Amino acid sequence: MRLPRILTPRTVASAHCDLPCGVYDPAQARIEAESIKAICEKYQANEDPEFRTRALIIKEQRAELVKHHLWVLWTDYFKPPHFEKYPQLHALFNEATKLAGGGGGAKASTDPAVADKLLAKIEEISKIFWETKQA
Repeated sequence: MRLPRILTPRTVASAHCDLPCGVYDPAQARIEAESIKAICEKYQANEDPEFRTRALIIKEQRAELVKHHLWVLWTDYFKPPHFEKYPQLHALFNEATKLAGGGGGAKASTDPAVADKLLAKIEEISKIFWETKQA
């Protein structure tokens, strides 16, 4: 039996966790960014067009996952007191998500150096994250 159209949701939403669970860790973003770097290095070392196409597709998927994991931290974990104590935090997240995305970011680049910049931003965020966990 099919549901009448009137009962079908018009908007589908997703979240890191439905509870929210309270389980957060920048390692999720870091692992995906490390994957991006490795893919870029393999892309540079391989001339096979099929391999390169697959590498680009996977790299772009990983870049979206980096952005997702960063956004979850930015919007769900960090609260106003964190942003007061660490005024650079908004800029760090903005810079990191741009480095993961297109327009010169990892999604649009095959340069491992871009992935290194992304990893450095994630490391800065991670240091702040772990400081807040100890407080």
